[in-house]
This record gives sequence, C-alpha cells and structure tokens, in this order.
Amino acid sequence: MVDMKARPFYLSDDDIAWVNSTIAGMSDEEKVGQLFFQLTASQDEEYLKELMQKYHVGGCRYNGMVGAKVQEQNHILQSYAKVPIFLACNTEAGANGACDDGAPIGSGVKIGATDNTDYAYALGKMSNEVASVIGCNMAFAPVCDIAYNWENTEIITRAFGNDPERVARMSAAYVQGAHAIPGFSCAAKHFPGNGQDFRDAHMANNVNYFDLEKWDATYGLVYKTLIDNDLDAIMAGHIMAPKIARAFNPDLTDEEMMPATLSPELMKGLLREHLGFNGMIVTDASHMIAMTDRMTRKEMLPTCINAGCDMFLFFNDPDEDFETMLAAYKDGTISEERMTEALTRILALKAHLGLHKKTVDELVPSKEAVAATLAKPEYKAMHEAISRDSITLVKYKDKDVLPISPERYKRIMIVYVKGQENWMSSIMKMMGMPAKMTPAEKLKERLIAKGFEAFIYESPLDKIKKQLEAGERPSLNIYFAGKNSIADFTKDMDLVITLCDVSSGRPQFGFSKGGGEVPWYVFELPVIAIGCGQPTMLADIPQVRTYINTYDSADDTLDALIDDLLTGPEAFKGVDPIDSYCGLFDAKI
Repeated sequence: MVDMKARPFYLSDDDIAWVNSTIAGMSDEEKVGQLFFQLTASQDEEYLKELMQKYHVGGCRYNGMVGAKVQEQNHILQSYAKVPIFLACNTEAGANGACDDGAPIGSGVKIGATDNTDYAYALGKMSNEVASVIGCNMAFAPVCDIAYNWENTEIITRAFGNDPERVARMSAAYVQGAHAIPGFSCAAKHFPGNGQDFRDAHMANNVNYFDLEKWDATYGLVYKTLIDNDLDAIMAGHIMAPKIARAFNPDLTDEEMMPATLSPELMKGLLREHLGFNGMIVTDASHMIAMTDRMTRKEMLPTCINAGCDMFLFFNDPDEDFETMLAAYKDGTISEERMTEALTRILALKAHLGLHKKTVDELVPSKEAVAATLAKPEYKAMHEAISRDSITLVKYKDKDVLPISPERYKRIMIVYVKGQENWMSSIMKMMGMPAKMTPAEKLKERLIAKGFEAFIYESPLDKIKKQLEAGERPSLNIYFAGKNSIADFTKDMDLVITLCDVSSGRPQFGFSKGGGEVPWYVFELPVIAIGCGQPTMLADIPQVRTYINTYDSADDTLDALIDDLLTGPEAFKGVDPIDSYCGLFDAKI
C-alpha cells in the first residue's frame, strides 16, 4: 500500500524492516497512540512520562517557552518514548516559532515582497536550525496558501502572496532550506488551500471554491512543486472544496460535504491519487470550528483517519479521545488495513529522518548547543536584509511628498491606529504586565533622533478615557463640540504619518468624526499612511495618497523605514505580494 522506497521516504531494506517489525510488535494501544499529535500542557516530568507510556503518542507540539526549556521538555519526551516521536514547531516566520528567544526572520508576506527565493530558503534553514538544536524534527510550515481574498485575516500575512508561481517558488525554497538541516522535515499547510474564503477556520467554515482545472493551475501547482521537492508531510486544513470533491464523487450532496480532514474525496482522491502524494498527512488542530461543526467528536476521530489522514492533531480530553480511537480500531470502524497504512507512513517518515538510529542525546542536543545556536549573529543580519528589501511603496499619488527631511517637515504628527485587542494582550493587561513600547512610540523616537519634532496624536476618545481614569466626569463636548477650523487643526504640524498597527481584523478608529484618527485631511497637508501589520489598510483609508507596507514593526524594520523615507521613493525595494488595493477602484484614485 505504501512504497517506502519511493519519495519522500527513500528507505533502505533495513529501514523498511524496522518499520514492519515495529508495527508487528505494537499493542493495540501503541498503534492508536501513534496516530495522535498532542499539544503539551505542562513541563512536569510525570505528565510527559504519561503521554509516552499511557497514550504512546506519535508526536508532540508545545506552547512557547525559551529554548533551554523546550530542549529540556523534548529530552524528557524522547527519553520515555518507546518509538521516537515527532517534535513539531511553527517556524513559519522564524525561529521565534520554535522558542520565545528564537530570532524572527520574516513573515511569508514580507518575504514575498522581496521576490527573492534566497530569503525563503534562509527562512527554512535558519528557523529550523534553531528548532533542530532544541530537539524538534518537524516544522508545521511552510504556509503555502494563496492570498486571493484580502478579507481573509487567517493567512493574509502568513502566505507568500497571491501569485501561485511565486508561492510555489517560495514554498519550495523554504522546504529546501529546512532539508539542509539533517533529520528535519516539513508539513506544508493548509491543504487543499486557504485564502479564498474571508472566514477563519478557527471560528467558522472555510471554503475553497475552485474547480479541479483551476485548482490544478493554482494550489495544485504549489503542492505539485513541493511534492517534487520531496515534501515530507502535508497538514490538511479544515477547508471544504465542493467542486473538487464532486469531481471525485459526483453524488455528494451539500449536507455530505466535509472539510478536507474528513473528506476521502480530497484526501484519497485529490491528494493521494490525483497528485500522487506518498508522504504523511496530519490534520490541522482538531479544536477548530471548521472541523468540529460537522459531526460529534466521537464520530469525527475515526472519520478523520478513514478519510485518509494519518495523524490527528491534539487531544481534547486525552482519556476520552484515546478511548474513542481505540474502540473504533477494536470494533473495525478503523480497519486493520487502514491502521497499517497510517502507521507505515508515520514510521517510514521517522525512519527517513533517522530517528530510530539515534540516542536520546542525539535526538535532543545539549543546552550548550542551544545557547551557541541562539546567539548566532547571522539571524539578525538576515532579518535586517529582508526588512531593507521588503518595504513596499504601494501608492504614491503626491509625487513630491518624499523624501522627508526636518527642513521640509519639521513637525510630524503620528496618528496611531490599532486593531482589535487580541486575547493575549487582554490577559497581559489584566495580569498587570508592563506594556511594551508601541510602534508609534518607536517611530517617534527615531524621527526625533533625525531632527524632527514628532508627537503622537491624542484622540477625543483617549482624552475621555483619561478623564474617567482620573475620576472626573467625562466632557462629551470633547467629541460633540470639539471641531475647529482647518487652520487650527493643521497649524501645529507639517506632515502626518498614519501608522496602522493591525494584526487581525479591521482598524479601530474610535468614535471620532472630524478629528485626526481618520485621515480625512489628505488634501489639507501631506499624509503618509503606513501598514505595519496586515497589508490591507487601503480598504479602510482609501483616500490616502501615499501608502507604504512594512509588514511588521520590528526595530530593524522601522530603522529601514526611516532610511527609505529620508532617501525618497527610489529607496523602496519591495514589490506588492498581494493586491494591497484590495480590489477596490477607489483605493487607487
């Protein structure tokens, strides 16, 4: 059923013998355990030991920690594993996806803006060099989705762009870089392809609307390129593809339509038969709504394996999920043939990585090796280079605005536009943790150092909040009667920088009308709008006449931005990797 001598495994006869003998010697519980990838919930040794000896899991991922702590946890896990396990990380934008003190390299959209595959290769190599030294052997990366829909906030900054050929080149370069690390693998995501639906699969259904012909020329091109580059594994997304599913099963009703993780038409028909993928398939996280809203969890677990997925990502309740899968195997819901096929691919990949031939200390290097690798200066240098080459001057209607200088624009007002606060920021506030310096404050600091008089705009809403915090009765006149003449509004500034720091969702402008938050005044004085998060801010402020995407607000990025602003339009090297005009004609005028 599985050709272990073919791509991507390339196993020797001895390796194949190990796979077969290991499967033959497994108990039912050990077989079922190999199907699970678990998200570790504790570093306690007894807990980690239980994962290995009670649940026999085939793989683990972990929550963020510093590298030394990840190394320690991974060493414990491998020391108790009867069969070496996959240890996975999310190094899709840098080594900070492997450990908290790992260096960022660049998000997919940022690297896409450089149009330089050398950077994508460096992302794969450098990120996973760190991942490997802390004991990881698999990246849940690259993100090889295609950003067709600007409203899809799930992958708009994570994908390499909206051009299938560029996404294919960049994704393949990432895999090649990761494969330069001995014993390291990639699980590309999210098959059959995210980026069309505006909805987030974590919270709602997600649909790929292409027919098979269109899919072959786009997402199929990407996955075929990766398969030809020996892609080890694919992460199946909770994404429906109704036209493609019906190409393999014309009798499917709407009610029978399933996301890829539960669809034999997409897993077996499209991925295995149509593309000829021989590697391992792992699901995306099983708590996401686009998977959980199709049937009961008790039905979902065996349905996923029977659909063609080899590994199931994350227990909900370990006892409950393990017993559900075990019962399905024992009563024949999961056949012996299907179980053996899944186990063969799981163990064949482990053999391909050489995990079965390594000691625990070889699987998880020493803490000294971790410290030495994290300290490498080339990671920071790479981030600086990508920042210099990615910043994109998207829109430039007022051709004489750039370059800026203290002689031309001495007084600069920075309008800081934020998005909806995420759950982590909310928790940090409730815990009283110190707030980090905002991108607006960093930008102000840099402008002052260059001789400008820069200040951050205070909105009417901010003023009312201050009154409330001081125990004062808020003055609604600040809002309702706070309008003034254009001359009064513009007299204290020579230029405005609207800095949009929106990582998810849409920008939040408060309730100000006629104030400074929304740049209504683009014909009254020069305005430069900058997106330092999502690159789609022109949808909400289409009237701005100069718009720049930096893709993040890291220190290196802001340093490069200041240099480009002072130099002029010719300094901006980035190419728009998406349609930053968001398909809106008014954003271009």
